[in-house]
Amino acid sequence: MTTVYPLVFKIGSLEITGFGIMMMLAFVVGGWLVTLELRRNRWNEEYGADIVVAAVLGGVIGAKLWYVALTQDLDALLSRGGLVWYGGFLGGVLAVIANGWRRRVPIRITMHLTAPALAAAYAVGRVGCFVVGDDYGRPTDLPWGVKFPQGLPPSTAGNLSSMFGVPIPSDVPPSTVMAVHPTQLYEVVLMLAAFMVLWRWRVRNKPMGWIFGLYLVFAGIERFLVEILRAKDDRFLGMFTIAQLTSAVVVVTGVALLSRLGAAGPTPEPGAYLRSQKA
Repeated sequence: MTTVYPLVFKIGSLEITGFGIMMMLAFVVGGWLVTLELRRNRWNEEYGADIVVAAVLGGVIGAKLWYVALTQDLDALLSRGGLVWYGGFLGGVLAVIANGWRRRVPIRITMHLTAPALAAAYAVGRVGCFVVGDDYGRPTDLPWGVKFPQGLPPSTAGNLSSMFGVPIPSDVPPSTVMAVHPTQLYEVVLMLAAFMVLWRWRVRNKPMGWIFGLYLVFAGIERFLVEILRAKDDRFLGMFTIAQLTSAVVVVTGVALLSRLGAAGPTPEPGAYLRSQKA
C-alpha cells in the first residue's frame, strides 16, 4: 500500500497545487498536439492557441456550472475546487465550436484536430487529481491501493461511509485512513492508450472529423467502467452513477458520429484563416 500526500508548493503567500500545475500542463500538451497536426497539414498554427484559450475559458466555466447544478453549492463558483469533467468538456466544446465559427473553420476540421489532444490532456489532468487526493475509488486490499490521509476529502472510513455511502465494517474506527482504488491512475492509463490509438489513426484515410466520434466512444466507455470503482455519492439505480448515465449518452453520440461521418463527403475546404499559414 502507498500513502500519498497533496503536492503543494508555496512561494511566499502564493500556494500552487499539483492539480493546478497538471491542469496547466494538460492544456499545454493539448495545444501542442493540435499545433503539430496543424503543422502537418500546413495550416495556420495560430488556430492551436485559439482552441486552447477557448477550451480553458469554456471548460472552467462549464465545469463550475455543472458542479453547482449538481450540488446547489453557489459558494463553489469562487473556490478552487468544485470542477466536474463532463461540465468542463461540454463548456469547452461549445467555446471551441463558437471560436471555430468566428474563424470560419469547418467544424469537421476542428473535430479532427482536437480528438487526440483531448484524450492526452485528460490523462495529464487526472494525474493532478491523484497528487491532491481527489476523485479516488472505493476501499481495496490490492497491493496498489493508495491511502490519502489529506485528500479531498481524506480517505477515512468515516468519510467513505458518510459522504460516499461506502459500506464499512462496524469494527473499523471512523478515523482509520483506508487504502482505496487509485481510479485517477486507472483513467490515466486508459486515456493514454486511447490517445495512442487516436494519434495513429488520425493519418488514416478516413473522413475528416470521424476520429472525434471514436474519441467519444473511448472516453465514454472508459469513464463508465472506472465509475464502477469510484467512491461516489450520486449513485442511482443501485451501482450506477450520474456520470455513467452521461457516459452512455457520450458513447451513443460517438457511435452516431461514426455512422454519420463514415459516409461523409470530401474533406471540407479549410477556409481563408487556416490557409493563412504564418511564416
